Amino acid sequence: MAEIGVLPSQALKRMIQQGEIRASDPVIDAQIQPASLDLRLGTTAYRVRASFLAGANVRVAERLDEFEMHRVDLRQGAVLEKGCVYVVPLMEALHLPPDVQAVANAKSSTGRLDLLTRTITDGGTEFDRVAMGYQGPLYAEICPRSFSVLVRAGMRLNQIRFRRGQAILSDTELMSRHRDVGLVGGEAIIDDGLAFSVDLRPEAGNLVGYRAKPHTGVIDLDRIGAYEPAEFWEDVRADSGRIILDPGAFYILVSREAVHIPLDCAAEMAPYLAMVGEFRVHYAGFFDPGFGHPDAGGTGSRGVLEVRCHEAPFVLEHGQTVGRLVYERMARIPDQIYGAGIASNYQGQGLKLSKHFKPT
Repeated sequence: MAEIGVLPSQALKRMIQQGEIRASDPVIDAQIQPASLDLRLGTTAYRVRASFLAGANVRVAERLDEFEMHRVDLRQGAVLEKGCVYVVPLMEALHLPPDVQAVANAKSSTGRLDLLTRTITDGGTEFDRVAMGYQGPLYAEICPRSFSVLVRAGMRLNQIRFRRGQAILSDTELMSRHRDVGLVGGEAIIDDGLAFSVDLRPEAGNLVGYRAKPHTGVIDLDRIGAYEPAEFWEDVRADSGRIILDPGAFYILVSREAVHIPLDCAAEMAPYLAMVGEFRVHYAGFFDPGFGHPDAGGTGSRGVLEVRCHEAPFVLEHGQTVGRLVYERMARIPDQIYGAGIASNYQGQGLKLSKHFKPT
């Protein structure tokens, strides 16, 4: 009987060998993560009039015929403009077994640039959700919100996680796990997942986050550690454990809790309920097995929060709950873990911008 849970790296390799994951260019080892597969941009971006879902029994290509404004060749690199919407066919396609489904999400560095990136499929009625047994192409919808970005074919902006069955840990199981291995540093607040709160009282100084500047240059996503933070970000400081979020502004903040994902689990930041506050937290929601794991150099790894305020100014207080982590069992422990022998940019992190910026 097939094992239930999130499929690990070794299962992804088998799916590639068996043709369940297909690609126009062969999948490379660097795409395979402990509990997900990085997806690569194809050679063409379609500038479209508006965001869309294909809808039941409709192909994305048919929608592109309706909404396309012009095409952008990505083979030599091209700028995706802030405030515009693009759809990019991905190099990967799927031929899933009938009992396997998938969920996609932006990669960490993508989310930290406020680069809204969502996966759409033929016949899809939800973003970032791939139905069981799906057979067809994958597309990325990309909308730069704060910065214009230079992208190229083959770049990896989003990732996909495969699962068989339902393996979400109940609150009772989470409490037991926390007692055994410690899911967070200190007290765990568990209610339909593990609660995340915001840190606005740092141990040293008063820097609590960053706010994106409204008028900046282009960020080349291939340039790592290349940009001065001050050219793109304003410091957010707080002496009273409180900040006011401005409507339309994008912030990078950090969780109060240090997070630990056991090796036999994966986690996802759940969508935040609008009724709790006038803001949204986290575009990039995947946490891999081994994140925050001491043996992989992750002690003290905190969750970086990507926050966008909506219609009204909103007061955010130190320790206020801003999201929750939903833990799932892995079908098996992956043969590689986050931070151990693979390129993991954010293991052991605190408040940190994306990898494109020089250390602050």
